[in-house]
This record gives sequence, structure tokens and C-alpha cells, in this order.
Amino acid sequence: MNYLKVGLLFGLAWLLNALAPHLLPRMAELGGVESAIAATLWCVSLFLGFGWACSKVAEGTIFPNFTLQLLVGIVLHDALAPLSVQLTLAVVVCTLLAAIILKSGGDEIDRHAFLKIAYPTVMIAVAGYLITFLVTYVLLLWLGLDGKTAALLAAILGSTDPAALIPTLKQLVIKPEYRRVSDMAVAESALNDAVGAIFTSAVAALILGGAKLEGLSGLTSGLFSAGNLLLLGQQFFFGTLAGLVGWGCMVLFERYKRAHYDSGAAEPVYDFAIALGVPLLTFLLAQLMHGNGFLAAFIAGLLGNLNRGSQAFHALIHSMETKIESVAKPTIFMMVGPFVAVQDLGQTALLGLLVSLLFMFVARPVAVFLSLLPSTISLKEKLFLCAVRETGVIPVVLAVMTAAQFPELHLLMPLTAWVVIWTLTLLPAITPWWAAKLKILN
Repeated sequence: MNYLKVGLLFGLAWLLNALAPHLLPRMAELGGVESAIAATLWCVSLFLGFGWACSKVAEGTIFPNFTLQLLVGIVLHDALAPLSVQLTLAVVVCTLLAAIILKSGGDEIDRHAFLKIAYPTVMIAVAGYLITFLVTYVLLLWLGLDGKTAALLAAILGSTDPAALIPTLKQLVIKPEYRRVSDMAVAESALNDAVGAIFTSAVAALILGGAKLEGLSGLTSGLFSAGNLLLLGQQFFFGTLAGLVGWGCMVLFERYKRAHYDSGAAEPVYDFAIALGVPLLTFLLAQLMHGNGFLAAFIAGLLGNLNRGSQAFHALIHSMETKIESVAKPTIFMMVGPFVAVQDLGQTALLGLLVSLLFMFVARPVAVFLSLLPSTISLKEKLFLCAVRETGVIPVVLAVMTAAQFPELHLLMPLTAWVVIWTLTLLPAITPWWAAKLKILN
């Protein structure tokens, strides 16, 4: 019955997509502002309606709601056509929502617990990302992709995804002696999203500068040139600085919330505006200083770290999680739809499967073992981390941003979509079984 509902949902999406070429011209006939409003409301309604429906019908099936949202967005390719001609709007929406999600990813990690795992987390998030990037790039060249597509795709896929990872880990009851590996996975997923954004922009800059990326030597010489290293350092430094400013804002907000809660007054509903505004303003500040906004948003969340043990924040945290689950995540995953049609997915199915398998079962284990070599992380913990490689929100955002810059790289979006689909479908199913086999569960 549950799978019948999934089929009916896709049937409804297909029907609406078939009707869209007849409906959208009527909206365009309205002209001017009215036409823009109608097209915008149409797309927003599809995101909210089908985002909710995907989450509902995913219950009791093997499919995560993220996978269904992405696939339904692709089925609605023609229906979401207004966004394909408004690339700037799509990029802005994805970026803003991703900043909020990254801030929440930082909130998920207790900062005191993070200090205990900071060294291995930074190693796997930074060194591990770099290893993943280089290994994936070589594998993509081996599969026959051109150098530009291979470099950008490797940079985009290097980020894990807290949006998909956190729900998976919340289902596991890990033994206390292995609990740090769960915190590491969440911290890595938030931190290397920022690293991925920085490296993706660096690769894009190399391509725009005319660098030759047809081999590993050309890529590494460009990436590690003095000018590019200065750019990377600038993004890290000013992103961190902006994150510290965001942290200061969160400290002031926390003091206000505690004083208000201690007074016994009801929690103001308008306080949500601050929780939403801080990551956006932090991102803006980082951009103005030529730093990385994603890194800034994560640091503001990690250091601000709305205390989940405090009653003063319970309603606010619940409200934020509700907005992210019901609006932000579905919108980002369905945003693939305007850029990828069903036929694009069909034409790249075999290549997408090969890229996904090599990415999950070759690049990830190599990155885990090499990056954590100079650490005290146990073999069991490393093996567990090998199976934690969900790819989702930030790679989708980076792919949308990159596709807007390089529309001629036609394989970029379909292959990103395939890796997201396979990692979000396979890994959440494998992780509990793998954790049980490793005997790290209670």
C-alpha cells in the first residue's frame, strides 16, 4: 500500500508536468508583475505541496523523503521551467536556505563535545575532503569525463550532508565508548560543506582563468599555486572571522532568551526572526569580506550552540527544525528539477551508478583511512565512518550555482543528481546494519 502511494504521487507529478506546457503560457499572458507573481506562486506551491507529500508517502518505505523529493522535482522538470530561466533566483534561494541548514548543523553539535574531537574532525573534514576530491577526480577521468567536468564534480561531491545524515544517526543507539564517532560524522558533514564550497569556487576560478585541467598535475599545480592558496586562505580566514561575529550575536541573543525565560514570561513568537537572521547576516558579512559564507554560518552555529539542554530554547529549536524539514530541504532537493529532465537521468543512468559506487566504496574509504592515519580513532570507528557518506543539500546547492556558471557542462547536474540519489538511498539503509555488524550499538 505504501509503495502504491509512491506510485500515485509520481503519477500526479507526471500529470501536472504534462499539463504545465498548457498552463504556463496562460500565466505568461498575464504580463508584467502579475505574470512573475503567478509563476512564482506556482513553483512555490509545487515545492511545498510535493515536498510535504514526499515526506508523507516515504513513511514505511525504503525510500528517504529526500530521494523522493529530488526525483519528483525531476519529473516536474517542465512544470518548474520558470526557474530554469531565473538562474540567479534559484541560486539565491538555494544559498540562503543552505546557510540556515548549516547554522542548524552547527547547533546540533555540543561545542564542549566538539573540542574533544576537534583534531580528528578537522583531519577528516579538511584533509579527508582533499583526498576525496583528488581520488574522485582521477576516477572520473578514468571513466572518460573531461577535465573541467571531472574537477567541478569532484569538488561538488566532496561534501557530506548534515541534512540527510542527522536523521540516520538519530535512529542509532551507539555505545558510549563509540559515541564520539557519531559527533564526528555530524561535525565533519557541516565543516566539509564549507570546505567543499571553498574548493568548488577555487576550481571554478581556475576554469574561468583558462587553466588546463586534463590531468592530475595540471589540477594540482593550479590549485596549489601561490595565488590560489592565498584565495583559499582568505576564504577560510574571513569566513571564520564572520562566524565569530555571528557567534557574538548568538551570545547576546542567548542572554536575552535566558533572562526572558527566567522571568517566567511566555516565549515571544517573533524571536524566530533572530535565529533566522543571524546565519543570513553572517553569510553576508563573510561575502563582503571575500570569505566563505557557508563556513561562517557553520561556525556561528557551532560556537553559538543554542543549548538544547535549556528549556529557554526548546520552542525555538522545534520551530527551526520544523521550517527546515518542511520548507528548506524539500525546496533545495526539488530545485534539481528545473535543471535535469527525466531523459537526462535515463541517459546517464549507467555512468551515474558507476560514479556513485566508486565514490562510496573507493574514494570514501581511502579518504577515511588516510586522513585519520595520524589519529587515535579505532579501526571500528574508521570502518563505521566509511559507510557515512550521504551527499545532498550543499552538493545540490553547489551544483546549481556551478551549472549557472557553466551551462555547457551538461553532465554536471545529472551526475550530481545520481550520486545524491544513490547515497541517500543506499547509505541510510546500510549504516544501521553496518553499525550492528561492527558491534558499536547498544
